Amino acid sequence: MAALEQLLHGLETTSAVLVSVQSSQGSVPREVGAWMAVFPDVAYNTLGGGHLEFEAMAQARRCLSAGPHSAGELALPLVRRIALGPSLGQCCGGVVELRLEWVDARDRAALSVRLAQPRWQLALFGGGHVGQAIVRAASVLPFAVYWVDSREGVFPRGLPSWVRTDHSEPVQAAVADVAAGSAVLIMSFSHAEDLDVLAACLKRQRQQADLPFIGLIGSRTKWATFSHRLQERGFNQAELSQVICPIGLPGIGGKQPEVIAASVVAQLLQHFNLSSP
Repeated sequence: MAALEQLLHGLETTSAVLVSVQSSQGSVPREVGAWMAVFPDVAYNTLGGGHLEFEAMAQARRCLSAGPHSAGELALPLVRRIALGPSLGQCCGGVVELRLEWVDARDRAALSVRLAQPRWQLALFGGGHVGQAIVRAASVLPFAVYWVDSREGVFPRGLPSWVRTDHSEPVQAAVADVAAGSAVLIMSFSHAEDLDVLAACLKRQRQQADLPFIGLIGSRTKWATFSHRLQERGFNQAELSQVICPIGLPGIGGKQPEVIAASVVAQLLQHFNLSSP
């Protein structure tokens, strides 16, 4: 269960203190907006670990014990300015402001909006072993997945809300429904389907230029064959250069689905982080 879901679930029965990074200067463990929810016996999410988090958790629990209507140094909301070097002996040396606030069941709806992370859009064509491993690897990361396969009964049950499945026949018809700005991964059970999906993506790129990452699973030999067939369909070299094949970070070996998934998801993180403003 993701940290936000854990927080919202916990607030159904008890209160918590939410600690968040309000501002920062210099080198600090986490970015503005990072948060940790502290309950009497458990904490969800992280401010980066180390002494800063330890001290923040201890103060949050003191505030919890004192209750929501306390006065003085335990009164909430509270903002603490902490110089990490002089105050805590942390060598990163920056300055961080933490906001501590009381939250309970009445705040669940507002927190579900306020703390929700923007999600990177991923269109995944193929529900096989590697596709399922990629969805598992993405489960703790800020992705929204549009998952497509032409076969029925492929997708596992109990998928989270950020995964939308589509049984599309023909499978390439779903390319029109991919959100603009999505990364696309193509790994169906069939080379013929892979080729049709890839051709549909390149045609969309020609018309709209809104798919910044198109990745195809396979070897260099597969890509050589696909390149030839795509050229026969009228795509030029500049268009073909938009395709990444093989996918995954260089230097990571292994053909197990989980290894491939780790490599590919890391490559997607690089892509989205480099393309962020």
